Amino acid sequence: MTKRNNNQKNKTAFYAIALLIPVLFFLILEFGLRLIGFGTSTPLFIENPANPNYILPQPNILQRYFPEGTEQPSVTMEANFILKEKPANGYRIVVQGGSTAAGFPYGLGASIAGILDQRLKPSLPGRHVEVLNTAMSAVNSYTLIDIADEIIEQKPDAIMIYAGHNEYLGILGVGSNYTAFGAGLSTTWFLKLKELSLFQLMQKLSVALIAPDTEAPSNEKPGQQTQGSARTFMAKVAKHKNIEKGSDLYDAGLEQFEKNISALLQKYQRAGIPVFISTIASNIKDQKPFVSAELEPEYQASAQKLFASLEQQSKAQNISSLKKVSLTLQQSSSATLHFKLAQLALALGESSIAKTHFDLAKEHDLLRFRAPEAINHIIREQAQKFDAIVVETQKELEIRSPDRIIGNNLMLEHLHPNLRGYFVVANSFYNSFAEFWQTQGDNSPFSPVSIEQAWAERLILPQEEYFGYATILGLTSDYPFTDNPRKPRLPKPTDWQQQLGQDFYAKKITWLDMMETSLKRYTLEENTKQRNKTLQILADALPHQGLYNLQIAEVKFQQGRYNESLHYYQRAKLAGAIGNTIDSNISTLESILQKD
Repeated sequence: MTKRNNNQKNKTAFYAIALLIPVLFFLILEFGLRLIGFGTSTPLFIENPANPNYILPQPNILQRYFPEGTEQPSVTMEANFILKEKPANGYRIVVQGGSTAAGFPYGLGASIAGILDQRLKPSLPGRHVEVLNTAMSAVNSYTLIDIADEIIEQKPDAIMIYAGHNEYLGILGVGSNYTAFGAGLSTTWFLKLKELSLFQLMQKLSVALIAPDTEAPSNEKPGQQTQGSARTFMAKVAKHKNIEKGSDLYDAGLEQFEKNISALLQKYQRAGIPVFISTIASNIKDQKPFVSAELEPEYQASAQKLFASLEQQSKAQNISSLKKVSLTLQQSSSATLHFKLAQLALALGESSIAKTHFDLAKEHDLLRFRAPEAINHIIREQAQKFDAIVVETQKELEIRSPDRIIGNNLMLEHLHPNLRGYFVVANSFYNSFAEFWQTQGDNSPFSPVSIEQAWAERLILPQEEYFGYATILGLTSDYPFTDNPRKPRLPKPTDWQQQLGQDFYAKKITWLDMMETSLKRYTLEENTKQRNKTLQILADALPHQGLYNLQIAEVKFQQGRYNESLHYYQRAKLAGAIGNTIDSNISTLESILQKD
């Protein structure tokens, strides 16, 4: 009996060793590769080279998803900074999401982070407010979950999320050219393994062995063009251009989003970080479907009869005919039919029927650059499950739209808001945050800043507005907005501000050139309002630049805006600015705010 037990133990040990040998081999290989410096790591946060007191999100963070030698979209994260060491009185918010969260095409000044940062500084007296943007164009829920742990390391006090449009045709989307070995489980494993040197070696060998794909996606940011190519990112990203509602690929996009958002919210819940997650919106009134299925034979007669009789009938008769066939035609999968029915209903004053068919036109659009409404259902369900706060941005945009149908009144094209739309989005987050703050019970003051004041003080210059408009013209001059790509015709600048915006769009000058030139011009013109606005934009963009921060601190001090003034004085001091009154003004402001 003992001999049999010994044999069994020996056999078990043999199998264990046999299994451990390849594991040990790969561990040694991984260690060896790291020892010789093979492989790269792309952390989310890097030190600010201009001042080590600050860190910023890695602009080229997307490099972590693409092996060296492959085509990559040149999408970058806009530079914005937080202190490396969070101060004792600090309140830190991090924004996650795609291009809308990032403020495309205007940039940080129109973004959720930019608007909230400006508005929360005076709202939270005595607190050092930092609102950090980690959103960027084209990313989806895979990127959100991938960077979550690194965000948690920065000790945020709240997370704000606006995402969902890129689950199908974004980077790592189920219908995208920019995928990592397919989708689903393979993408999940890719995200787990991508930092291993051994995995990167296998990628490198794979790239070397496989011939380059001549149809590979182009290196372009949405709306921008590069030399040698006139195609936009949207023109290259769509691998699957016909994703039917209810199809396997359609369901895969929803499953991907639900799984990732669930994991994301659970991660933040375990870390004890409040999350504000928004419903998402798109242009349904003024953006016709990109791709539509043919009208089914069983609905052709009803549709033809309705449209053929329009000129022969009175308005009342047309309304009656529309109401009779609307319910039947709602069963059609033709996005084009629904869009035409919606336009007819709107013209006849039947806004409820119009809203129904505009929604159906978006839902059945086969080219899924706009998220289906099921994404919002998932957002609400997962938020409830993990105690996150739902920000009803879609409803707020609808309230401010004629007939509660979102169109060009608040949108630039298919889903990016215009400046007023962005302020509605940010205002929705601000109001949700204000409600949350007042229920915390720690007696910390909250001084509301109205949307009217925030709008009047918006940190966007006419130069940036022109750049944004030009960027959208570039975007809509190519697929999927037109089948025949064309060079956008930019409007002739009407003043020096728009000329600077055009020069920036044409890459003749940098953003910093544009801003510093603007500051000089506004100063010469004695345009105090625009000078101060430009000064604040520069100070926020360059916290390590002492002079700009000192100058705006003095402006805020003279205006009696003490919390904001203290914020900029402290930044000026940290940046090494020289001034006789810096220390005394900081002491005075701290005393004032403590009394308040």
